[in-house]
Amino acid sequence: MPKLNKDILFLLFEELQDNSKFLFSCLMVNRKWCETVIPILWRNPWRYSINYKKISLYSIIISYLSNDIKEFLTKKGILILNQSLTFDYLSFCRNIDIKVIDDIISIGSSLVYNRFLLQEEIYSLLIKKCPEIKYLNICGTYEIVYPPEAKVRLESLCELTCDTLIDTRYFYRLAQICQQIQRIIIINKNLVKVNHGTTKLIEFQKNLKYFKWVDEFKEDYYWELLEDPYTEIFNVLKKHTNTLNHFDINLHYEYSITDYYDIYDDFDYTFLQYALLEFHNLKILEINSPIFLNNDNFNKKLEMVAYRNLEILKIDFIDIYQVNCMVKNSLCLRELRINEFHWNDDDDNFYNDSLNFIRTICENCYLIEYLTIPVFPSSENHFIEFEKLLKKCQKLRSLNFKEAYYEAGRDLEFEDYLLNVLIREASANLREIRIPYDIMLSLKTLETFLEKWKGRPAVSLYFNNTYFYQKDNSYMKLFDKYKIEKVIKDINV
Repeated sequence: MPKLNKDILFLLFEELQDNSKFLFSCLMVNRKWCETVIPILWRNPWRYSINYKKISLYSIIISYLSNDIKEFLTKKGILILNQSLTFDYLSFCRNIDIKVIDDIISIGSSLVYNRFLLQEEIYSLLIKKCPEIKYLNICGTYEIVYPPEAKVRLESLCELTCDTLIDTRYFYRLAQICQQIQRIIIINKNLVKVNHGTTKLIEFQKNLKYFKWVDEFKEDYYWELLEDPYTEIFNVLKKHTNTLNHFDINLHYEYSITDYYDIYDDFDYTFLQYALLEFHNLKILEINSPIFLNNDNFNKKLEMVAYRNLEILKIDFIDIYQVNCMVKNSLCLRELRINEFHWNDDDDNFYNDSLNFIRTICENCYLIEYLTIPVFPSSENHFIEFEKLLKKCQKLRSLNFKEAYYEAGRDLEFEDYLLNVLIREASANLREIRIPYDIMLSLKTLETFLEKWKGRPAVSLYFNNTYFYQKDNSYMKLFDKYKIEKVIKDINV
C-alpha cells in the first residue's frame, strides 16, 4: 500500500475520513502518506481535536501570529507556544467551529479579558488564512462576520449551525453575505423572544436542502406569556419547498394530561402539520413533536399530498391513519420508524386503519428496509395482508412491532401465527425483530421458531417482556443455547 500513488491514496483517505484512528496512523507511514492525509484532516481539524490534543492545535494556530502580536500577548500573561510549521495547515481549513475553537483558546489563559484578546486575533487570522469557509458553527458569541475579508470567505458557505441567542443583526449580516447555504441547523435556546434574524437568513437562501430545528431550553415560563417562536420560521420555509429535501424538527413539549390532544390548549402546534403539507419534495422527514391534531380539515389535505421522493420517515408519535396517508405514494421509502402509534378508541376504526396500513406498505413500499408496524388484530384479513407484505418486501432488514392493540384470549393464536409466517415468508435479509410486551411468546413456540430459523443469517431479537426472567431462567438458557449455535446474533430483553 505505501507504493500507491497520491491520487489513489487521497480517494482512499476520503472514504475513511470518519475513521480518525486510521487517519492519524497514516501520518506515521511515510512523507507521501502524511502529505496526502494532512489536507483531509485539516479540512475540519476541530472534529479531531481529541486526537490532535488541543494543546497541539493551539500551538499550530498561535504559530501563525506575527512576532509583534505574540510579544503583545506574552506581556498580557497569555501562553505562547512557538512551533515550526511543516505544512500551511490553515490553507486546507474549510470549517470554523466557534465552540471547539473557543475551548482551544482557553488553553492560553483563564482570564476572560485575555481570552477575548485571543479571540480577536485568532478569528481574524482564520478569516484571512482559510481560502473559503464551507462549514460554520457559530453557537457562541464571537462576531466573526465583521472582518473585511468575511464577505469573500463566507459567500460560498454550505452549512451553518447557530442558536437563537445570537444577536439579530448578526443574522442580518449573514443573510447579506451567505445566500447559497444548503444546510441550516438552528438550536432554539431563546424562550422569551423570537429571533427575526433567523427568519431573514432562511428567506435569503437560494438552494436550501436541509433544515433542522432543535428546542434546547427549560420551560421556566408560562406559554401564554411567550412569543410564538415557530410560525414565522415555518411560514418562510414554505418558500423553499422546491429544494428542501431533508426536514428534521425536535420541539420541546411535555405530556402531563390524559388526552394527548389537550396539549393544544397550552400552545398551538398546528404550524408544523400544516407546513408539512407544502414539503412535497422531502427525502428525509424526522419529527419529534406533539401528536398532530386529528381533524377533518387537516386529514383531507393530507390525503391529497404525495411524498413521492420520501426515503426515510421518523416520527415520535402519530395517528395510524395519518402516517398511512403520508406513505401511500412513497415508492422510494426505505425506513419507517415510529416510536408510538395512536388510534381512536373505536375498535372498528383501528381494524380498518391497521389493515389499510399493512396494505399500503405491501402495495407501495416494497423497497422498505426498516419497518415499524402496529400490533394488529388476530383477523384472517390482517394475517393474509401481512403475509403478502413479507412476500413483497424482500429488502426488509428490521421489523419492529409496536404495542397498539390487545385482544384478550387470542394472544397465543397471534404468537403462533406471527412466528410461523416469519419463518415461511420473511426475507433472507431480515436481521432484526423487535417484539413488544403485548405479544406473549411461550417457551415452546419460541424454541420452535429458533430451531426453524437455523440456516438463515443470525437474527437480533429485542423483547420488552418481564416474564422472560423466570425463576428457573428457562428463557435465558434458551437464548444462550441459540446464541452459541449462531441462530441469534444479539438478544435484549
